[in-house]
Amino acid sequence: MKRHLPLLQNQPFDLLVCGGGIYGAWTAYDAALRGLKVAIVEQGDWASTTSSASSKLIHGGLRYLESYDFKLVKKSLAERQMLLKMAPHRVWPLRFGVPVYADSRVGMLRLKLGLMLYDFFAAESTPAMRHRHFDSPHFATHFPILNESMLKGGFVYTDAQTDDARLVLELIAGAMDAGAVCVNYCKVIELMEAEGRAYGAQIQDQISNTIQKIHAKQIVQTIGQWISTVTTSQDWCRLAKGIHLVMPAVLKDEALLLTAKSDGRVFFMMPWYGFTLLGTTDTDYRGDPAQINIEAEDVSYLLAAANSYLKAAWTETDIISSFAGVRVLKQSSQSMPSAVSRDWELKTTNNGVHYSIGGKITSARQDAAHIVDTVCAQLGIKTTCATQNRPFPWAPAENYTEWLSAMQAQAIKLNIDAESTKWLIRRHGKRVKEIYLSIESKPELAARIIPSLPLILADLQYCARHEMVVHLDDLLRRRLPLMILTQLTEDHLRQITAKLTDILDWDETVISQEIENCRQYPLYNE
Repeated sequence: MKRHLPLLQNQPFDLLVCGGGIYGAWTAYDAALRGLKVAIVEQGDWASTTSSASSKLIHGGLRYLESYDFKLVKKSLAERQMLLKMAPHRVWPLRFGVPVYADSRVGMLRLKLGLMLYDFFAAESTPAMRHRHFDSPHFATHFPILNESMLKGGFVYTDAQTDDARLVLELIAGAMDAGAVCVNYCKVIELMEAEGRAYGAQIQDQISNTIQKIHAKQIVQTIGQWISTVTTSQDWCRLAKGIHLVMPAVLKDEALLLTAKSDGRVFFMMPWYGFTLLGTTDTDYRGDPAQINIEAEDVSYLLAAANSYLKAAWTETDIISSFAGVRVLKQSSQSMPSAVSRDWELKTTNNGVHYSIGGKITSARQDAAHIVDTVCAQLGIKTTCATQNRPFPWAPAENYTEWLSAMQAQAIKLNIDAESTKWLIRRHGKRVKEIYLSIESKPELAARIIPSLPLILADLQYCARHEMVVHLDDLLRRRLPLMILTQLTEDHLRQITAKLTDILDWDETVISQEIENCRQYPLYNE
């Protein structure tokens, strides 16, 4: 993956996609596979905002059953099953426990009926993914971190997990392989119109500050939270902020779906790269879309919600890191953001520009297919969705179980520890063979970057060399989640950049500035 800004010049495109999150990535990928001449630009890094700040879940949305949003649940579960099959390296099953206490908002019978319905909508799932019930002693043994007082029992059911930033990156890579021109750090500063119709955009390279024009027959805005800055969109959408906290490991390979006792909202505790991901909040957001802060009350809410279930309470000193994102929801009269549907819609303005509104990471592929259908209809092109049941760009062609065993065996020979191997395969899929080759040449690259994190030096160098890294935080927050999983000191950052000098070609001035920028990320704003 190379950043080739000149490819945007002096050629007309069928489609210009503005915004490089999950919706933009799926749209560009599908359109390019259908034979359209596609350009996608992103003002920051790929997945640099909401699409790297999700709960990392591919799920049907069990809680949406309470609001009778059956259509969305069925749609999302169908996508979950397809992604598990087509991208086993990128999307993997994750088992959830749901405890039921004497004072739980949703009792045993109601939860049982909900899970039966959930399994019914997931008709194509395997029997192993169906829910099961456990009495109090067995559930407590299964999840020993939970307070057993008034515990009546609970259920387990299966959804799926992903690495959201890597998901977007893989789709961008697939779009490039299909012929799309994909450029990050390239900002749309103005749409160009003639006779009331948009025919392209002026863009500004965020590295050189140069301005140029792109001509395109169709334009799609998949700009996420920046939709709030578009005048015509004020009545279309509503923004909601969600935060996550990275906490010490208390779970192994299973997660928990819990209900906050203060307001009845659902939240999650999930294993993530050897730590625990706790989230999320859901509050209205009306601030600057470029400055999403984590406030003390957000942190207090999540800690209190978690501590009402845990035997050993967490405090702020246990927080390893945090991140926040802003969801775009369809406009609604509901008082609480958590009650607003996560469904999606496409708006088209009088100048012919299309705007993606709402949605969720799980169902983004289906929604993007609708976007491309609309674009093709406008262009007079008859073609169908190219991403349904299509293996992911980095999915191995072999039987996945057999391929996985072979890759794990090779990792043992290369002295890569088991946990690092698991995440290396999930992060890179079939490209892991290229990383193994680098370790064969330099065995020291099998070592972890930070001893406590399952991420190795060969992975760091591969990402820096091949994944369109512009800034250090691109590499350490999204290509690898180092800055999310630990507090990197200046010494850490200098040690890391020292291993990249031959790849990124940065002088000391640039290195110092990049390190300073990385150190500007606070744990949270007090």
